[in-house]
This record gives sequence, structure tokens and C-alpha cells, in this order.
Amino acid sequence: MEKVVLAFSGGLDTTVCVKLLEEEYNLEVITACVDVGQGEEEIKKAEKVSKEIGSSKHYTIDARDEFANDYISRGIKANAEYEGYPLSTALARPLIAQKIIEVADKENAVAIAHGCTGKGNDQFRFEAVILAMSDYQIIAPIRDLNLTRTEEQEYARKHGLPLSSDKTYSIDENIWGRSIEGDLLEDPKNEAPEEIYAWTSSWEDAKDTPQKVAIEFEEGIPIAINGEMMGLIDLIGESNKIAGENGVGRVDMIENRIIGLKSREIYEVPGAKLLLAAHKALEELVLTTDEIRFKEYMSTLYADLVYRAMWQEPLREDLDQAIDQMQRRVSGKVVLKLFKGSIAPLTRESDFSLHDIEEISFEDKETDQREVEGMIKHHALQAAKYQKLNR
Repeated sequence: MEKVVLAFSGGLDTTVCVKLLEEEYNLEVITACVDVGQGEEEIKKAEKVSKEIGSSKHYTIDARDEFANDYISRGIKANAEYEGYPLSTALARPLIAQKIIEVADKENAVAIAHGCTGKGNDQFRFEAVILAMSDYQIIAPIRDLNLTRTEEQEYARKHGLPLSSDKTYSIDENIWGRSIEGDLLEDPKNEAPEEIYAWTSSWEDAKDTPQKVAIEFEEGIPIAINGEMMGLIDLIGESNKIAGENGVGRVDMIENRIIGLKSREIYEVPGAKLLLAAHKALEELVLTTDEIRFKEYMSTLYADLVYRAMWQEPLREDLDQAIDQMQRRVSGKVVLKLFKGSIAPLTRESDFSLHDIEEISFEDKETDQREVEGMIKHHALQAAKYQKLNR
């Protein structure tokens, strides 16, 4: 039989896909789970389920460090937030797709499969990379057969496939964030229950005293937290813990999906919110006015490209180069205060600071204040002429 490599999580969709690929497509199924920080329990579940349903082979690929150093780092430097939330799932998908291609190459497969439905974003994110970086046939059984979740559950019971009875919601998790959707969350009229959150305290249960956190950066990348140097993946974990305990990082939003649907989405991104707040605060100190304004535009464009599955777009690579050039001076330390869901910068310092304490001081005598008078007269000259004509 010809082989297909299935991007596998062990959830309902991908579990059903294994049997569908065997029965409907007559293919030998090799499952592959790419670890981007979804937790040891989820990784072991994928291995266990794959074995139970009789896949011919299962791969577990540890890509956590690569995800942090080659993808999240870019997201931090770009301040990549889509409609107000730091991108996490969207950043991970291109890496996962690339790793699945590598498995397919190794196994001499004829196709790559995924368990995405026809309504979400992930189908775009997986397939855009696969189409750009390989010549593999792509199979999407859930979408191709137009299956509903209820039909999937019935199919699983009929074929004796293991079902996760403990999960009501659809959850995607990596080291940069958690996304939660489905069930009662689909209706925006329903308040999100506290049970869906795993990384963050509610504002009511968060710490009752403010906490100060110091983040140090080198060329736009965080390198230390509270004076302790550590690798990015560990620093993200510590940031998730600190920010989560202080009620930082919950996002409940109506998101505009790629295909045009509005979807109620909930995210937990405590560490991302903390690190991006520190990064932006440092940029305010070291970048020029024009750089900051253009960076805001680039950040929006960058996040939009990543969200819309355009990781392979050369403009994304162009933006990375421009951002890297700008980030050479984004080095220094920021101290922030966290309290009951809020983040506020307290201090900023950098060897590349464009802030001059002597020039800005009200006690400065060296700068002759009278020199600015001529500048003011010409500052809004055309607007003044326009208003005179009106009068």
C-alpha cells in the first residue's frame, strides 16, 4: 500500500482520519505529532491513541527549541498581534507542516493528510506550506467528506476508536499560548466559564499585591527575567507563570477568520502579553518617531500575513530583514508592574536610548528656549493661511 503521513494530535478529528484514510483512500497511515509545547500529557496521548488504532508507525518530533528560537523570536521582534492577541497557533503551523514534509520524505509517502475542517484557519496554514515546499498530494478527510462533529463521533463509536470523553472544548496549546473554542463558547452571549482557563488566574483570584518584573533584551530578544539569564524557551515558561499568577493574558474576542466567518475565540497568552509589553516599552526609548510609526504598520502587516497563512510569502521574509535591522538597537532592560490583569512599565534603560535627561529637564539652561519661536511660526504655516482665508 502507498503511504500517507497524517499530522496527528490524538483528538477526535485526527483519530477518525486514520481509519478514513485506510478505508476510504486505501492508504497506509503513518502518524506524526510535532511537539511545540502542547504538554507531555498531550504528546503521550497522541502516541497512545496512534498505537491503539493501529497506525503502521508513529513519529514524535521535538521542535520546541526551534519553535521558540526561529518562530516566536520573530513574533516578539515584530510585536505580532492579530486583532489584539499575540499569535500562537498561527506561528506554530508553518513549522509543524515543514516537519510533516520531512517525515513524508523519509517514508517515501505519496501524500500528506490533516484533520482540519473546511471552516477554520489551519487548513490554509498547513496546505500553504505543503504546496510551497513540496509536491505532495494533500488529503483532508473531514473536509472532503463534509463530516460534522456528531458524524465523526458516530463513526468513531462504530469503528471502536478511542474517544476523549473529558474534553468539551477544542483546545490548541503551545509554549506561546492556548486557544479555546467550541461548545457553549460558540455563542457570544455565553460567558466563558472559569474551568476553561489553565494558565491564568482570574482578576479576583490573582495576587493581591503588585509584582515587579524586570525583562532584559538583546537585539529585540528577551534574554533575562528578574536578573536571571536563560534560554528563550525557559524564559517564556517563566513569563507564563509570573504573568498568569497576576491575571494577565486572557483574551475573549470575536475574531475574523480567513474565510470571512466571525468566530468567538478565547486565548490565554500571559507570557506573550508580558514580553510584548516590555518589548514595546523598550522600543519607545530607542527607536525614532518615524521608526516607531513605521514599525506599527509593519507589525500589523506582519501579523496579518502570518495569520492568513502567508508564512511562505516573500514579503514576510522582507519584513523580517527590515525588522532585524531595526532591532539591532532594541537592547536594554524594562521593569514592569503586574497587578490584577494589568501591565504597566515602570522603568526603561538602554545604551541606545534616544532620551536625553539633560535636554528634556526643566532645569536645562544650555538650550535656549527662545530659539523655538521661529520654528513655531512656520510649523503650521499653510494651515494658518487656510484659516485666515476662511475668516
